[in-house]
Amino acid sequence: MRALLAPPATHLASLLPVRRNLVHWAGFGGGMATKRFLDSDEALAEGLAELGRLDPVMSRLVAEGARPVLRKREPGFHGLAWIVMGQQLSVASADAIWRRLIDRFGPLTPSVIEAATVEALKACGLSAPKIRTLRAIAEAITRGALPLDELGAMPAEIAHAALTAVKGIGPWTADIYLMFCLGHSDAFAAGDLALQEAARLAYGIAARPSASELVALAEQWRPWRAVAAKVLWAHYRIAKGRPGVSESAKPPKASAPSPGR
Repeated sequence: MRALLAPPATHLASLLPVRRNLVHWAGFGGGMATKRFLDSDEALAEGLAELGRLDPVMSRLVAEGARPVLRKREPGFHGLAWIVMGQQLSVASADAIWRRLIDRFGPLTPSVIEAATVEALKACGLSAPKIRTLRAIAEAITRGALPLDELGAMPAEIAHAALTAVKGIGPWTADIYLMFCLGHSDAFAAGDLALQEAARLAYGIAARPSASELVALAEQWRPWRAVAAKVLWAHYRIAKGRPGVSESAKPPKASAPSPGR
């Protein structure tokens, strides 16, 4: 299939932008830009069109079938809790635990998690680390340290920093929340192994790029890095012949995320 063909292997350094893209979020890099959100099919289509102009590789991937669809989850504590709960689990296991939580406690809120006993949460299938993370998030929201309802108005980098300041929220969790719950067009999960492998395949890179190398490569996609991530996830799914949606890849027990679910 033509979609599986990639350019000859090369070194990542030759693909990195020679200068920083001039379009930045307000307050970053000295530039000014209007924040964009992937909140409609029209917004996603705009991002895909802009990506095609910024990078011909992205245009080629979309033409070969890597056209993503808009996927969003509920923002706020409910959405963030779902992401934390579902890590390291299969879709079926995550759905089962989530149903037990909702059946036992109803809609999840910070006050519900703070009031629940450890035993009750464990009985629903939550592990001790996830319980600690959910309680840390609930406490941070309650005392105002994590203004979850205000993150959508922040530049992606500042919102990311606010999330990862909470113990238990790592970069991947913050990135996935920004991308799929808030729809930040410039959020980017550089630590996701599926994205790294998709970039290697798409750009014919000799070795899978590291997170920092992928961040550098992604500079040319601003302010549409989240759209580029969706295209790369779609390309990964095609290249690997995997069913389902790699866009909701979950991190394994190791520190880096897994390449899809």
